[in-house]
Amino acid sequence: MASLQQYRTPDWYADAKFGIYCHWNAQSASKSKFSGWYARHMYEQGSPAYKDHLKNWGHPSEVGYKDIIEAWNPDKFDADRWVKLFKEAGAKYVLTMAVHHDNFDFWDSKYQPRWNSLNYGPKVDVCKEMREACLREGIRWGARTHLGRSYSWFQTNKGADTIGPKKGVLYDGNNPDYEDLYIEKATPEQIGTNYSQIRHPLNPSKEWMEHWKNRMFDLIDNYHPDHLYFDGASPFMNDEGQAGLDVIAHFYNHNASRHDGENEGVMVIKDIKNHGFFYDKISTVVLERTRENNIVEEPRETENSTGPWFYTGDETGYRSSESLLHEMIDVVSKNCNFVLNIPPRPDGSFDDQSLKILKDFGMWFKRNGEAIYGTRAWHTFSEDEFRFTAKAKSLFAIALKKPGEKVLIRSLNSWKPEDIMSVEYGFKEKLNWELTTEGLEIKIPEEFLGEELAYVFRISCSREVKNLPYRKVAIQSVKEDNEENSKKFGADGNGGETLPTRKQ
Repeated sequence: MASLQQYRTPDWYADAKFGIYCHWNAQSASKSKFSGWYARHMYEQGSPAYKDHLKNWGHPSEVGYKDIIEAWNPDKFDADRWVKLFKEAGAKYVLTMAVHHDNFDFWDSKYQPRWNSLNYGPKVDVCKEMREACLREGIRWGARTHLGRSYSWFQTNKGADTIGPKKGVLYDGNNPDYEDLYIEKATPEQIGTNYSQIRHPLNPSKEWMEHWKNRMFDLIDNYHPDHLYFDGASPFMNDEGQAGLDVIAHFYNHNASRHDGENEGVMVIKDIKNHGFFYDKISTVVLERTRENNIVEEPRETENSTGPWFYTGDETGYRSSESLLHEMIDVVSKNCNFVLNIPPRPDGSFDDQSLKILKDFGMWFKRNGEAIYGTRAWHTFSEDEFRFTAKAKSLFAIALKKPGEKVLIRSLNSWKPEDIMSVEYGFKEKLNWELTTEGLEIKIPEEFLGEELAYVFRISCSREVKNLPYRKVAIQSVKEDNEENSKKFGADGNGGETLPTRKQ
């Protein structure tokens, strides 16, 4: 444990700030807007996903999730196009969902040899193609894994209807021919109630724990991710997270062996009750659809989405480019990274609204990326609608609303005129400014301000901005935003399961 707690955030990650990933698998092709946890909910009689499954596919005793996998035909998947789109949108790292809770691997999996992306769906090694595309584009690649919770999460396929004409007829998950997908049948003592099942298995078998560990080792050893994600804390509950700790240690050691003995691997886990065992300081902490309310010393990672986690068929229910970009800026101002989920269509293409969001991000980053990449949090992160980032002798004040002809930044009211060399808007237009007892007053000619998603002012200083004084003024809280996200989307992305709260 002591050696794991020597983990430090790699420089590349602290500089990168922004990444993109995709929730994408056969659930995307479920023909249901309740696609987030479809592989679980389709086996829960009376649920919206179950009703959609009856209508679109048939009864789960006859047509199950395996049949959706077999029918899935993502013939427009193109790793090079995906990575180019994400890089043009400003992403400095790209993550591939290597395996979700549905137990289907997106790599040439030694321990899941049948149910993987070489045999079904894309019929290619998705992890390999995405990693190689990232290397060609000069950006980092990582893998997201949700398998630690699958043992309990996927047990609904072992059930049967409790009422109606199919009462007692077992779902297809009971067929031993498909146990390699549907997982061994567990006892109630192993998986607990629904509360535990969706969070983390209570007491999985030793065979499953070893199987999980082998699959993680296989992914690490053959695909060399620089970023590895567990959808939870360290698996498992019944071994106090030891299996997970073994994988994390292997990940760090493997990564260091490829970087001259220096670990450049970023491990991200969740600090959520009953999601495995959480140990502080062994990794980066990921925040699901939530943000920190203040600056943190060690970078964390906020993950969010344009809308639901998976494609639902509703191409109108996305968040605006502006709201997503503002969240990214707020996250970075607090010394954290932001990763954005862009859910592809079932065929591997992206709908028009997703492409617009990517284009909007890319245009903004092209003009203003210097205010994000390679920056660090300043002493205070906000003042009203401003967010601050810092780099060497530059302080960036990013306005989330269009400013008027005069801007007053009160956080700088103890600065002296000799502290400021110049003030620029958009990295090109020098502005007139004055320090008053109230703060820094900036005068902005009307013709300088077009329509932007956010407005960047660079304040060039005569010394390192970390050594300049500050005043905390009108700090904005994101508590209401976090609560709204939790209520609207929940853990499954469709609002059907309560989003767990983190401990810290």
